[in-house]
Amino acid sequence: MNLYDSVIEVLHTVHDPEIPVNIYELGLVYEVKVEDGKVNVLMTLTAPACPAAGDIIFDVQSKIEAIEGVKDVHVQLTFDPPWSKDMMSEEAKLELGFL
Repeated sequence: MNLYDSVIEVLHTVHDPEIPVNIYELGLVYEVKVEDGKVNVLMTLTAPACPAAGDIIFDVQSKIEAIEGVKDVHVQLTFDPPWSKDMMSEEAKLELGFL
């Protein structure tokens, strides 16, 4: 498995404590770039005032840092474009009863 795939796999283990679906399937991860062991993640939250924001970002950062071969991690938060339920995977929509 390459480093990019390992990062995606780890992102599937990060959850918003208020929603029983991982952040990747929720569509909160906008972009993942991996180059020479450096990982950049561009992501959002379900709401700008999300009370779990710090925990989620810490979880993303620490889990990616633990991957063998990762030298540096940068997690950037954005609200452009704003998150919507349309960004969720079909699996997440099914799990949350939106389909």
